[in-house]
Amino acid sequence: MQSLQDKASEWSGVKREDAFAIDEVNLFQKLGLQTFVNLSTKFYNRVYDDDEEWFRSIFGNSKKEDAIQNQYEFFVQRMGGPPLYSQRKGHPALIGRHRPFPVTHRAAERWLHHMQLALDETPDIDADSKDRMIKFFRHTAFFLVAGDEMKNQNLQTQCKHGIQQSAAP
Repeated sequence: MQSLQDKASEWSGVKREDAFAIDEVNLFQKLGLQTFVNLSTKFYNRVYDDDEEWFRSIFGNSKKEDAIQNQYEFFVQRMGGPPLYSQRKGHPALIGRHRPFPVTHRAAERWLHHMQLALDETPDIDADSKDRMIKFFRHTAFFLVAGDEMKNQNLQTQCKHGIQQSAAP
């Protein structure tokens, strides 16, 4: 059985070692807190103004300010800074926290579209850091897709006739 990391690499086109090249440089020290706040703000401004209602609706139950804070605190923590996210919300547990949302291939690509544009609009992020970050984001997005598919498989069982039925809770 293929691991979630292996599926993420296959679907994203990003090798695991390239995705985790963010760990070779302390991006928090290099870029600073405000750069992560700016990136997350630009990203969520794009998300909440997205033309596609299906995509906007994924974020419909979240306040934009909360989404921005959650994201930049996670990025800061994951990219070498203080554990802001964990101090406020506990372990990141990305698959669990994204469990209520439809994390599909299409949604991942739309998310990545907005993140690439936000990265491009954030002048304080140099080319090398952008490259490391987008590879990490791309791999992680498809890691979440793999987790979502695993969740959906666990909710489905097949009867002896090969017809899928919802599993009992």
